[in-house]
Amino acid sequence: MTVRRQERQAAEWRATALRTGPADRAAAEEGVRTAYRSAGLAEPLKVVWFDSPLQATAAVLLISGRADVVREATAAPESRNGFADAERILAEHGVTVPTAAVGVVGRSVREALRTAPWEAARRRSLAALGSAGWSEHWARTGVELWSRVNGLTQRIRDAVTDRLVGPDDPARPTDPARSAVRLALLEAVLGQHDAAWLAALGDAPELAGQVQVAAAAGWWWPYDEVVLMAERPTALHQDEAGRLHRADGPALGFADGFALHAWRGMPVPHDFSQCLADLTVTDIRVEGNAELRRVMLEFYGYDRYLAESDAQPVHRDETGVLWRIDLEGDEAVVMVEVVNSTPEPDGSVRVYWLRVPPRTRTAREGVAWTFGLTADSYQPLRQT
Repeated sequence: MTVRRQERQAAEWRATALRTGPADRAAAEEGVRTAYRSAGLAEPLKVVWFDSPLQATAAVLLISGRADVVREATAAPESRNGFADAERILAEHGVTVPTAAVGVVGRSVREALRTAPWEAARRRSLAALGSAGWSEHWARTGVELWSRVNGLTQRIRDAVTDRLVGPDDPARPTDPARSAVRLALLEAVLGQHDAAWLAALGDAPELAGQVQVAAAAGWWWPYDEVVLMAERPTALHQDEAGRLHRADGPALGFADGFALHAWRGMPVPHDFSQCLADLTVTDIRVEGNAELRRVMLEFYGYDRYLAESDAQPVHRDETGVLWRIDLEGDEAVVMVEVVNSTPEPDGSVRVYWLRVPPRTRTAREGVAWTFGLTADSYQPLRQT
């Protein structure tokens, strides 16, 4: 495979991994049938669609007989609603619960359908390319996608688990309810989020069905007689580093309302966007969660916060002015105010604010730090 083709495949699979909107259900179901036939399995009798991985995971727990351990562990309304939606959708397709558990839908066939053909394709590619050649191929096709998508899939798994069971309790490291949900999630084939491996191995004939499903849909759970399939997200917002990020709504959303809220990759409460819209200096000062306070500061603007919180300068010299505000339970906000010595075309002079480490004691030290220098070695010929 040429380098150009590898790069093209990586770009195509990147677009697939991040695609939003309704699945192409007909194409996905045909891909499922192809995957079953390629694995030597009888085609499933039914394909049941769900609006999100949350609904589909609840359905997995129901049909596998593992739902009760989760229901008994939490009284969270989100958990009850997730199971209610899943049970209703299963019933609409004639899959009743609990009498349908295991005996009707059969066992998971993920290993035969996904694990075995993937391993065969990788062994064949490794034999053909050699260790060095395979490493180069993976670097050009899958590695960037893996780093971007792997974090996203883990965030979805964590959010599904928290919705069905509640937040993780460190006092219960072997919580059987969380273990049941995690096991259900590990039984999924990730569809579009398998993009990294499919970018590298997707030319293998035994993976043709999985390639077709991934191009058309989200996660899916294959069983002997029934396949559970989840729709793709309806919305996905990321920052330039590929982290989930949105200030005015869900960073990742699905049609049933299941959503992840995040700022620069950090999970935030679902109502955080409204908090940001009405943010005040007092709100920032009294926020007890240090991580959320950092998000609030970044959104509000460090310079604006300094200006409106009656901060006092702690040092000034020819390089600028050093400002500091101590925050309870967190590191101090320390910034250097620098005036651009070169006027703008309209004659105005721009002011820049540079955040520097809390240990900074002088403006010169702060400016020097932004260049990777010490205060003594910072000797600019001309400041711009």
